Amino acid sequence: MSKQGPWLDYDKVQEQIGGGGAFLMGQVPGGKLNPMTIGWGFGGTCWGRAVFLVLVRPSRYTHGLIEQSGEFAVSVPSGGMEKELSVCGTKSGRDADKIAELGLGTVPGTEVGVSTLDVPGVHYECRVVAKSRLTEMGLLSAEIADRHYPQGDLHTLYFGEVLAVHRR
Repeated sequence: MSKQGPWLDYDKVQEQIGGGGAFLMGQVPGGKLNPMTIGWGFGGTCWGRAVFLVLVRPSRYTHGLIEQSGEFAVSVPSGGMEKELSVCGTKSGRDADKIAELGLGTVPGTEVGVSTLDVPGVHYECRVVAKSRLTEMGLLSAEIADRHYPQGDLHTLYFGEVLAVHRR
């Protein structure tokens, strides 16, 4: 594992997130690691630093983990993990230990207290530097509100400063 970055072929990373998904990792100190599948995520520069933006609904188990720890990691697999992405996108960490169930290995973070998955791909370690909760359906276009929020449950946007990037 090596520290590189900050983005490592970000166009390919963005394509994987949008096309197949990535794992958003939440973990509180001394607690179990919980991977959640994401299909939305963005990276760039904000406030003079590299940031990774993820969107998490408050109803998700991972939301509470990020709120408690103020950190998260994103593991973007290089491919071939459809089963794992499906399980992590359909089961809650409240009810299952997805890491054990899938037989996945983990690697402790070097800059944050959140581990990443030990899978081929690009891995980002992030510390939350800002967050914003979508609070009003009226602020969204009707098309977005109808398609993505029919039950409400508006996302919290977490801006994570990228503290380390690894390729495995």
